[in-house]
Amino acid sequence: MAIANWGTAVIFSVSEDKVFTFRNMNRTVGSSWATHSRIGLKDQVEFLRPNLQKLNFEIALDFNYGVDPRAIIERMERAAEMGEIHPFIVGGRPVGRLWWRLTDVSEAWETIYNNGVLTNAKLNITMSEYL
Repeated sequence: MAIANWGTAVIFSVSEDKVFTFRNMNRTVGSSWATHSRIGLKDQVEFLRPNLQKLNFEIALDFNYGVDPRAIIERMERAAEMGEIHPFIVGGRPVGRLWWRLTDVSEAWETIYNNGVLTNAKLNITMSEYL
């Protein structure tokens, strides 16, 4: 059953044959402000604009849970380098109002067997809103 997706590029799901999920998702929402100095008075602040939201999360890839770590790593690398944008949906509801771009993929190749077969890896994903 699908639990989340980034467009059709990445579908996070859990079934009896496959576990492909993410964890530790952090979302940053904020705004930019200008500070104006005033002689003899407290600084005055002025709202400028909302900032682009950011998402960070981890993906654990394990061959024993029905995923091919190398294929997923290559897919995420390609998405980051080609500038793909998609809506990010969790539990059937969009995260934020805008689509998301994959800005960084950090990889940790944890277990490599004979002939260079990657069986366990971790990814740290950073996304930013696309406007």
